Amino acid sequence: MPDLNHPFFRPLWRRVLITVFCLGWALFEAVAGGPFWAVLTGGLGLWCAWGFFVTFDPRDDP
Repeated sequence: MPDLNHPFFRPLWRRVLITVFCLGWALFEAVAGGPFWAVLTGGLGLWCAWGFFVTFDPRDDP
């Protein structure tokens, strides 16, 4: 699994964009009739939301 505290994810707009994209794609798949992909991307979106906004630690890595 990727490190959600990586410096790449430090800007807020990137964290929001990735989370919204995953949850939006899950909604699209649910409407289109793809329950497997909806659950998969929805889980990824929820994991990103948890990792980016609940437990995020913007440490300063060199």
